[in-house]
Amino acid sequence: MSKATPATRALDRAGVAYALHLYVYEPSAGRIGLAAAASLGVDPALVLKTLMTLVDGKPHCVVLPSDREVSMKRLAQAAGGKTAQMMAPQEAERTTGYKVGGVSPLGQRRRAPTMVEACALDHPKVFVNGGQRGLQLSIAPADLVAVLDAQIASFS
Repeated sequence: MSKATPATRALDRAGVAYALHLYVYEPSAGRIGLAAAASLGVDPALVLKTLMTLVDGKPHCVVLPSDREVSMKRLAQAAGGKTAQMMAPQEAERTTGYKVGGVSPLGQRRRAPTMVEACALDHPKVFVNGGQRGLQLSIAPADLVAVLDAQIASFS
């Protein structure tokens, strides 16, 4: 497995500290973020999942703890839109350049407005996908928000 991905290169360019963590990717897991947390032996609230959504038909990247669900109504409101829905997996892969199960909010092919769930900032470090299945990276949440130029919102 390559440890150099568009996500890690984005962090390297930004001069942000992070650590890489390999885990056993389980493609049959219903909730990949929870499976990653279990494999890494960390609290699921620390492992952030990356979801690609459409708000009023426009791509948005949403980052939230793996043990939470997005309220599409609250997401649309936070993004200043009327409606929100999940992006189809194939469209998410085309938009981000990553395979589902390995989508990182960092280093995406086409950058979309990004929102991070506010509760993610309650921890000294969080985990996000490193850009491939079986690769997570740990990072200070404030650094993640800064590199992504993300909006902080409550949508879960």
